Amino acid sequence: MMEIVEPWHSLNSKKVFEKLHTSENGLKNSQIPYRLKKYGVNEIKGKGGKNVLVMFFEQFANLMIIILLLAATVSFLMHEWIDATMIVIIVILNAFMGLFQEYKAEKSIEALKKMINPKAVVFREGREEEILAKELVPGDIVLLETGVRVPADVRLIKSTNLKVDESMLTGESTPVEKRADKILDRETPISERFNCCFMSSVVTYGSGLGVVVNTGMNAEIGRIAKMVQESKPEKTPLEKRLDNLSLKLAGIIILITLIIFVLDFLAGHSLLQSFLIAVSLAVSAIPEGLPAVVTLTLALGVQRMAKKKAIVRKLSAVQTLGSTTVICTDKTGTLTQNQMTVQKIFLGKEVVNVSGIGFAPEGRFSVNKKTKDLQLLLKAGALCNNAYLSNENNEWNIIGDPTEGSLLTLSLKGGLDATVLKKKFPRFGEVSFDSKRKMMSVIVEEGEDMVVYTKGAPDILLKKCDKAMVNGRQVKLTNKRKKEILRVNEEFGNSALRVLAIAYKKVKKKGEYDESIEKNLVFIGLAGMMDPPREEVTEAIAQCKEAGVKVVMVTGDHRITATAIAKKIGLFSEGSLVVDGSQIDGMTDEDFEKMIENITVFARVSPEHKVRIVETFKKKDHVIAMTGDGVNDAPALKKADIGIAMGVTGTDVAKEASDMILLDDNFATIVKSIKEGRTIFDNIKKFIRYMLSANFDELALIATAALLRFPLPMIPIQILWNNLVSDGLPALALGVDPPERGVMKKPPEKPKAKIINKLLPFSIFAGLIAFIFSLALFVYALTNYGLVIAQTTVFAFTLMFEMFLVFSAKTEKRLGVKDFFNNKTLLLAVASSIILELVVIYTPFLQPFFGTAALPAMDWLMICVAGLTGVLLVEGFKPVLNKITSKF
Repeated sequence: MMEIVEPWHSLNSKKVFEKLHTSENGLKNSQIPYRLKKYGVNEIKGKGGKNVLVMFFEQFANLMIIILLLAATVSFLMHEWIDATMIVIIVILNAFMGLFQEYKAEKSIEALKKMINPKAVVFREGREEEILAKELVPGDIVLLETGVRVPADVRLIKSTNLKVDESMLTGESTPVEKRADKILDRETPISERFNCCFMSSVVTYGSGLGVVVNTGMNAEIGRIAKMVQESKPEKTPLEKRLDNLSLKLAGIIILITLIIFVLDFLAGHSLLQSFLIAVSLAVSAIPEGLPAVVTLTLALGVQRMAKKKAIVRKLSAVQTLGSTTVICTDKTGTLTQNQMTVQKIFLGKEVVNVSGIGFAPEGRFSVNKKTKDLQLLLKAGALCNNAYLSNENNEWNIIGDPTEGSLLTLSLKGGLDATVLKKKFPRFGEVSFDSKRKMMSVIVEEGEDMVVYTKGAPDILLKKCDKAMVNGRQVKLTNKRKKEILRVNEEFGNSALRVLAIAYKKVKKKGEYDESIEKNLVFIGLAGMMDPPREEVTEAIAQCKEAGVKVVMVTGDHRITATAIAKKIGLFSEGSLVVDGSQIDGMTDEDFEKMIENITVFARVSPEHKVRIVETFKKKDHVIAMTGDGVNDAPALKKADIGIAMGVTGTDVAKEASDMILLDDNFATIVKSIKEGRTIFDNIKKFIRYMLSANFDELALIATAALLRFPLPMIPIQILWNNLVSDGLPALALGVDPPERGVMKKPPEKPKAKIINKLLPFSIFAGLIAFIFSLALFVYALTNYGLVIAQTTVFAFTLMFEMFLVFSAKTEKRLGVKDFFNNKTLLLAVASSIILELVVIYTPFLQPFFGTAALPAMDWLMICVAGLTGVLLVEGFKPVLNKITSKF
């Protein structure tokens, strides 16, 4: 469908009418069918969902899964039914888990559709009528009133005190004043197009009339929908690392298998026999339980994070948090409270500090709150106010404008209740706020007097004042005093405070009041307010710095406000840069890439800027976490390695595009989640290190036996039992191992670091130790007791060695006493594995099935001593192994 590309915000109403061939009376009904065909229906279109069957089979497009399926196929061909069946069950279970996650995740466009208002009031042929919003076309004239969701992108042609909530597009919660008479530069960003309203934004105050300029997928929200659709999901760092691990393991197994095949054939065995031995070796070397253990460990991590108010929608995203190197965070509601609070007051000659955060009326003044000037300011702020303060279940909320709400909280801190004041001093009239005057006045009855209370922009309101309140007396407002007030106003502004001036005067007569009463006022004072930082944010950012994680602010707010907040929370330091959207537009990709790592604050950014920021950080090999709550954030949330949506203020679109949702919208929760993610990744490395050690032992043992023409030291069912059951329980228990000391005091894993390179030294050395002891015990038992006892001895030793080794695998450092007792689940798993092993060794009807025989007590002593000695050797060589590992 055709898109109209025009800088509507830079054209006057007449030009807009000309280009769209319409007028203030609206379109003719005869024009509608043609325009619907030309521009399309006013709705958000999806790409069309995937077939569930296709989604299911896509789960098998994973290197480890492919290797396991090949192993199952070979096992079937070799009539190893149990091996093959167990592998297939594991693979199918994993596929269903993945299908469930993906099915839940792909709903972003549906959420976008729900945001479109189903009805719209239009003027056609000069008559007002209500139509379905999807029938709107460019050129239609639409009526906008308080509470209405804007049905399409419109260029305003009339406005009366119009304010619109555009938080779903810009991310900023403060309503935006709209003026139809403004004509703006072509390059004006969306957040500053004050003569336009955008589809799905909400009218919070006043009314307006606008001409529809873009509909459906051509509207701003539709353009964002396209970006979400075109954003292809990328593999998480964990998925990439496991793929790399699978590739390396496959290469090692194939190489060793080929060597064994050739050597066995040269040793005199038939081609078929050599092939079967080599394939059997390959199957035994594959860690069949790895996908299941990884999936279950991530699922357990998801449950733990839910208790910490973080809901993870994609399992692999849990670990991605642990690898995060850059957090791109929104300001409003994430770093800040999203509750406007008055923090400073200027009264005549002094600045008064006000404590307390948020809408709860808890706090103190740095002066006596009963002073006349302060009480007058509080009273004026409460009466010249259209907001309401509510308290439900001890939760304070504002109904109305947040700025006005902060004045109600302020008055309550000073002992004045606006509800009581309004009953005592009834309102007689109001001169509403408008963007030309930049002030609002109310007229109230106080006994025989009528009193005007006014609040507004300091620089403009001061021009309406000729007196000032100082120490309870009215004094002349001299030029010197005005300069002092404006100096304080500027000082407040530079501290990211939004400043209102408050004034009053008494009038004698009742009558019709208009803006002419706003003169000869008495200046009372200034109220400086801000959305304050969350109390825990400063510490959370300090933790991020200590953990080697860079935090950058990405906001739609002004650079002065954003910079002031960044400084307040310890985000901004010497050498930090601040750039805004227009500066980003002026940079080449090469220039932006060079300076991005020095930028701490990105201000006045659009959805495209956010995506570009993510892509540029990724080019620098960073793992990116991006927070967001609005529709505008959805493309960047999809593009980031982990998208984090806000659970309280977030739109459905942002939540559906994310990998994780914060139930409390709190930045500190992200930091807790990073710690959890690091712990989970450490635990994944622990059990991979542990499982590989066991598999290398089995690989070397069977290969050596084949070359020396020994009988098999363990039969396939024994290998499978140890790999899936006995090894599996401790491996799962490692998944809930507590975080190691200093987990948030080390830098994140390098994104391109290969898991296997760091794990191989430990796994090969531990596997080699186990192999030497296994072979020695096998030869001893074979010589003295026969084949079945020899195989049972190796079966039992492998298990016992691994039960000791699992504690060594818990930490890269040397074991301490605490390491044995800080994971009760692991102790239970080890005990359960030993019991299960004893069951299959000593239960008569299971012995033929597992090829085992009862072992004498002395053999168990020998097995335990050998296992413990082996693990002590591993512990002794840990410093050497760590030195080798550090080179990767």
